[in-house]
Amino acid sequence: MVMLQTNALAEDQSVLDQTDNAVSVSNVSKNYGDVEALKNLSLDFPRGQLTSLLGPSGCGKTTLLKIIAGLLEPTEGEILVNGSPVTGPGEDRAFVFQDFALLPWASVLRNVAFGLELRGVARSEREDIAVKYIKDVGLEGFEKSFPHELSGGMRQRVGLARALSVDADVLLMDEPFSAVDEQTRRKFQEDLLALVANENKTFLFVTHSIEEAVYVSDQIAILLPRPSRVSEIIRPTGLREKDSTSIRRDPEYLDIVDSIWESLKTYVE
Repeated sequence: MVMLQTNALAEDQSVLDQTDNAVSVSNVSKNYGDVEALKNLSLDFPRGQLTSLLGPSGCGKTTLLKIIAGLLEPTEGEILVNGSPVTGPGEDRAFVFQDFALLPWASVLRNVAFGLELRGVARSEREDIAVKYIKDVGLEGFEKSFPHELSGGMRQRVGLARALSVDADVLLMDEPFSAVDEQTRRKFQEDLLALVANENKTFLFVTHSIEEAVYVSDQIAILLPRPSRVSEIIRPTGLREKDSTSIRRDPEYLDIVDSIWESLKTYVE
């Protein structure tokens, strides 16, 4: 179940696989002064699938996500989204932040519709779209509520609905479930599997949790400590065929979790 993908293999297959990849990262490096955060990192993100970035703290997962989002410029290398180079933020990508990043003075409805408002979508149309996604994430009835009136889990749902409402091809999620309790986190994970199945979007998902990565992912990219590069690509294909309630009890799930832990534990301080 663990597949090691070398740079040579990635290059050999790049022409054949490019049409199937929503995002392609090619030889990307990122330096902060004398500190190398990323070094010659290459990774493809298959269209319509969820890829998790997993690795030790400080290995560059969030840095890579922000470069793909166009929020940071790489020192070297290239990012392609749907075949076009990334030169900054774009409507083809939406970001779900770890800290919610909601407008505290705006209602749930206004927060969810905010991205569409920035794009100049008419009020009636953007509110209709926002209402749909508010319902889809389980917040129907809270349209007029304000962020301070919501639990952490509910605020995270608002952030997810806002990202979905702009209908971006690629959703970038930076540890979106880290601030909620374990019960809420498990419900979010189940909901995320349903979104991946139903929304026909590409999800890039940063997490520190091995169990979470194996549960939600079509593909897991293991990143090595700084300067970060891809160590392994893991595709738990057998698990994707099972219903969400059966995955955690499946021997394959347990084997993959153990295998990833064996790969990462030497980097834990």
